[in-house]
Amino acid sequence: MDTKIGAVDSAKPQCNDVGSLPTNGAVTIQHSSVPICAGDSTLGRHLARRLVQIGVTDVFSVPGDFNLTLLDHLIAEPGLNLIGCCNELNAGYAADGYARSRGVGACVVTFTVGGLSVLNAIAGAYSENLPVICIVGGPNSNDYGTNRILHHTIGLPDFSQEHRCFQTVTCYQAVVNNLEDAHEAIDTAISTALKESKPVYISISCNLPAIPHPTFSREPVPFSLSPKLSNKMGLAAAVEAAAEFLNKAVKPVMVGGPKLRVAKASDAFVELADSSGYAVAVMPSAKGQVPEYHPHFIGTYWGAVSTAFCAEIVESADAYLFAGPIFNDYSSVGYSLLLKKEKAIIVQPERVTIGNGPAFGCVLMKDFLRELAKKLKHNKTAYENYHRIYVPEGHPLKCEPKEALRVNVLFQHIQKMLSGDTAVIAETGDSWFNCQKLKLPQGCGYEFQMQYGSIGWSVGATLGYAQAVPEKRVIACIGDGSFQVTAQDVSTMLRCGQRTIIFLINNGGYTIEVEIHDGPYNVIKNWNYTALMDAIHNGEGKCWTAKVRCEEELIEAIETATGAKNDCLCFIEVIVHKDDTSKELLEWGSRVSAANSRPPNPQ
Repeated sequence: MDTKIGAVDSAKPQCNDVGSLPTNGAVTIQHSSVPICAGDSTLGRHLARRLVQIGVTDVFSVPGDFNLTLLDHLIAEPGLNLIGCCNELNAGYAADGYARSRGVGACVVTFTVGGLSVLNAIAGAYSENLPVICIVGGPNSNDYGTNRILHHTIGLPDFSQEHRCFQTVTCYQAVVNNLEDAHEAIDTAISTALKESKPVYISISCNLPAIPHPTFSREPVPFSLSPKLSNKMGLAAAVEAAAEFLNKAVKPVMVGGPKLRVAKASDAFVELADSSGYAVAVMPSAKGQVPEYHPHFIGTYWGAVSTAFCAEIVESADAYLFAGPIFNDYSSVGYSLLLKKEKAIIVQPERVTIGNGPAFGCVLMKDFLRELAKKLKHNKTAYENYHRIYVPEGHPLKCEPKEALRVNVLFQHIQKMLSGDTAVIAETGDSWFNCQKLKLPQGCGYEFQMQYGSIGWSVGATLGYAQAVPEKRVIACIGDGSFQVTAQDVSTMLRCGQRTIIFLINNGGYTIEVEIHDGPYNVIKNWNYTALMDAIHNGEGKCWTAKVRCEEELIEAIETATGAKNDCLCFIEVIVHKDDTSKELLEWGSRVSAANSRPPNPQ
């Protein structure tokens, strides 16, 4: 665990000291031992200080009568910025996007009507191993244990419905309905989120946040996060077996997976790539976790829709090391990967499996990769084979003057916009495939939600990510169908003064669904998206919109967005043909469709 505990004397001796911001996804925790100022020794202020101490400086919220007093106390914390969102789902998505950059995020909603609304976003964060602290303003503590029926419930004298729903999508749940246990419950929940890298649920009775209590009168004893350690004998045995397995291979390769993030092993993966000389690929959901400017990088391994020449090298290898993979129906392109288990070393965050066996538990991924780097013979055969067969990709056909804009031309221009000062957010849909082909320069961020694949995720996630790293300009690629799900919180981006560039790709429907299984339900009502943004803007904040239909208009819009309107939220609606999709989506959609439509197996 890369969590760093600040020394007691390292914090500023102030009444409300602010925790230092985390770097590289690690969470920095600072503490002081000074007394709390009078009037601040409340549950609400304790929670606020804890959030600041772990690096959360922005909390995404939606007010409701059960959380209003708590929100007052969060606002009172100097180091905390409360950001009001248009709905709970987007607040959860924003905390998800925030956690991807800062290492941890937080949202605050009200009881049941808010909690069940944010639940989908929390499930997505769970699937992506993101520590999101979901705080709910709960019923008055006096109502627990009674037979009363409350509003915002389903009409039963049972307040546990929301809690039970969260049990399946969080790693810890704390129901705080008395002050005596509040300190321990809150600290346990937050520390569990950081240790497990998963969301947690904290419900706080609405009448408790403002009441002083002795347990909050002094800065609490720092909670320490015990670092996870590898079993040394198991680590040595795993490294020895893996080195023997790989060193006898003729053309081994390495493939990075999405769990590199939760294992905090991206640097160790690169160290292994440097020392081994192996060809390096990433799974689609790991894009952004491995530097694409690495000299042995060969692209995205995604079965039949891989980067050109990448799948051929990976699937023809006689040994492949997968670090942190997730093999689901989407990442396996409908279970069509041409991989063999006996050729694979699968490295998960705390477990290593070699071929058909043996498996080694209690072995941390980053320890394993670093030790393995010392044992491998340098072997660049696979990369040399790739270099031998590689043919540079072609360029899209040149557009005729005023010709209808094509998606491949759009992304050719987006590619030119990328730098170390930008980050890309790719919405579920054809943007997955088009953004996957972007080449990320050093320092360029990249995020998308592949495991959960919830359409509309990107609007809230863009809000949260941009708030976490204001020094980067976020470029969000969003389809019209997805945008209609969560469009409202562009409003919050404007309130926060964000400079995001949103490319709204308007092709009239749910294109990714069309390529899996078409029907009239995939066609949506067209909106005048730029007019909608102008209405949301309403003269408050800095917003600029453009509607483009051809390459000439696109070039002009990008020049304006990156030049004269560099300090504005820029919304560029791109009109494209409804059947203009990436070739990868066509292939992927047909294979996923085949997997979805398999007939029942009578056995």
